[in-house]
Amino acid sequence: MVGAERLTERKSILILGVRVDNLTQAEALARIETFLQSRRPHQVVTINPEFVVAAQRDGEFAGVLQEADLNLPDGQGVVWAARLLGTPVRERVTGVDTLLGMAELAAHRGYKLFLLGGAPGVAEEASQRLQGTYAGLRVVGTYAGTPAPEEENEIVKRIRQAQPDILWVAYWAPQQDLWIHRHLHRLEVPVAMGVGGALDFIAGRARRAPQWMQRLGLEWLHRLVHQPWRWRRMLALPYFVWLVLTRRATHG
Repeated sequence: MVGAERLTERKSILILGVRVDNLTQAEALARIETFLQSRRPHQVVTINPEFVVAAQRDGEFAGVLQEADLNLPDGQGVVWAARLLGTPVRERVTGVDTLLGMAELAAHRGYKLFLLGGAPGVAEEASQRLQGTYAGLRVVGTYAGTPAPEEENEIVKRIRQAQPDILWVAYWAPQQDLWIHRHLHRLEVPVAMGVGGALDFIAGRARRAPQWMQRLGLEWLHRLVHQPWRWRRMLALPYFVWLVLTRRATHG
């Protein structure tokens, strides 16, 4: 494990070997717009403690995070770890807030969206709510599907025919990010981003933690109360804390 190191030339840090880009929310949106204007394919990832722990165990996933074009400091645990290891991030940049910021940007600039994943009906509901919030927003496709290999060609075909500028994939991690990485250049989409449960929040199928819980880093508790089936995934959090504290104790 490399630990946390300053990468000044990229305005990034490393948390246990995982690159986290040290940008504010506004800077992240500006960077994404440069991706859109370039028309070349880019992958955006939202880094939280689960991602960091998974990268310690899964070399393929670690490689995806290393090669991603933008790694956002999403989880409060990542913000805590960066501060403890002496390389604080300037701002927490959540996946949900980035998604909403991108939707507003798309409505103003005319960028087209495609929503992939979630339970049946979630993408459609999220699309309706987003278009009701951001006048002029163009959603050119919604589809649940799965990340199963037998569906890949059909899904890629749907996306290419729709010709979106931004693709949101809600297959949870690491499946969504592995899926994007595998098909990024086939999709012909300038920006593809894994959004986990963000579509559930937007569609009203799940409730986001109150602001005070977000500020205190207690979103995990809110999710556990409202989504108890996630308890196994929550086990990554204490392991992440142990890894960070061990890194600090051994490397100072």
